Parts: sequence; structure tokens; C-alpha cells
Amino acid sequence: MRNIWIIASREYKLYFSSPVAYMIAFVLLLVLGIFFFLNLQVAAFQPGFVPGVEVFLAPLATMLVMITPAVTTRLLAEEKRLGTIELLLTAPVRDWELVIGKWLGGFLFLLTIVAITIIFPLMLNQLVKPGIDQGPVISGYIGIILLCAALVGIGVAISSLFSNPIAAFVTTLGVFIFLWWILDPITRVMGPAGSGIDLIRYLNFSDHFFANLFRGVIELGDIIFYLSVTALSLFLGTVSVEMGRWR
Repeated sequence: MRNIWIIASREYKLYFSSPVAYMIAFVLLLVLGIFFFLNLQVAAFQPGFVPGVEVFLAPLATMLVMITPAVTTRLLAEEKRLGTIELLLTAPVRDWELVIGKWLGGFLFLLTIVAITIIFPLMLNQLVKPGIDQGPVISGYIGIILLCAALVGIGVAISSLFSNPIAAFVTTLGVFIFLWWILDPITRVMGPAGSGIDLIRYLNFSDHFFANLFRGVIELGDIIFYLSVTALSLFLGTVSVEMGRWR
């Protein structure tokens, strides 16, 4: 555990030594702020409209899908490009400790940004009388945390396959878009009786978030899904690093 924490701490600090991290945080918070403000404007001119947690949770989840590739692309691909991966592989660190440490650093960075967004439900709770429903806020943020864990896990696994951070970024973004947006229309086109429809529907990242967690319902199946994706991604990333050791 000590090695994992050392690697995670190093990665976490490196994010804040780069302007990219601040740009990512700024863009995410700016977009959320715009959506939040626009919904408040609608509520001001339409008395029947009461903004809820969806005004910031939905764009937050979507923005995380878009920005996470920029967070994870450098974790292992950059080490390979610079040649520092050789130093890590010869250090007294197990491959799985390296992968989990990299994942934990990226995960903690995203959690830091997500923690800042709590200002939006706090503000909304003050503006809406008698206050917003706390259930969807709690379940929604649980879903966001699980989504971050799975996305960073996939990003680390893909980053371990490349020595070019740009290639890792493009591939990760493509995979995320497929899992978040493309699978849903595929299930609609195939219909309920399509071959393999259950598997495709199960792999739909957005469905596991919006169907239950987004609406205040915590289903064990959704939690298991995101945790399983995270664990499988870290396992595949470890295998990739081990294979690279023997090349």
C-alpha cells in the first residue's frame, strides 16, 4: 500500500503543476455554471418550472466523460514516451502497484474537481423552497464517483497500450463516446429481440447512471457494474504493463 500511495501522491501533485489541470477544472466548472445559470433564468420566467438536481448532475456526468481522457492520457503513455517507464519497472514496485497508484492519482484529481461542484446543490437548496430532494443528490454523487472510478480505470488501461499520449487520448475518447452515447441508439435499432441485446444494454454506461442513480435510486447492480469495470480495467492495465516488461 505504501508504494501505491507514493505513486498516487506523485501523480496527484503533478496534475497541479501543469496548467492543463487548471484548464480542465475551469472548463468543467464554467460549463456547469452556464447550465446552472440558464436553468435559474428559466425558473425565473416560468413560475411552474422548479430546477432540480438534474440541472447540474446530467452535464457533470457528460463533461466527465469528455475530460477524463485528458486526465488519464499521460499516466502511462507519457512515461513510455519519455522512457521513465523503464525506471519504474526496475524499481521495487510491483506492476499492479504501479497501475493502481496511477489510477488512484487520476481518480483523486477528478474527485477534487467533483468536490468543488457540491457548491451547485448547496446554492440550489437555498434558492428552491422548501429545498431540493436530498435523495437524488446523494445517489447522483455516488454514481458520479463510481463513474469516475470506471472511466479512470479504462483510461489507465488504454494509456498502458500506447507510447504516444495523443493516440491514447483519441482512443480513450472514442471508447468513452461509444460506451456513453453510441450503445443506446444501437439497442434502439436492434430492438428488444436483437441478438446480444442484453449484453449491449448492460455495457451502456449512461443507462447505469441515468436509469437509477440519477433519479435517486441506488441499485446494487449499477454499483457492481462500475466497480467490475474498474477492477477489470486495472487488471488489463497490469497485464499490459507486465507484457511490456518482457518485450
